[in-house]
Amino acid sequence: MKLFRINTTAFEEEDLIVITDLTEQDITEVVSPLVNAERDGYEEYDNDILLASLIKRYPQNTIILAEEETLIY
Repeated sequence: MKLFRINTTAFEEEDLIVITDLTEQDITEVVSPLVNAERDGYEEYDNDILLASLIKRYPQNTIILAEEETLIY
């Protein structure tokens, strides 16, 4: 299991943090098209949509949302 901080905006407080057994490439394959579509003026996304998209694409994998205030570094 790894912890990933998914940064799609200039604002750190909007980062999506997940604990998962996915690879960086798995995450990128799901997140990048959503981010690029919004930047091109199409459908908007938020962290809930990103998380739901990861879970939908990889239903057999572990994907846990981690809140910033619950992390211990």
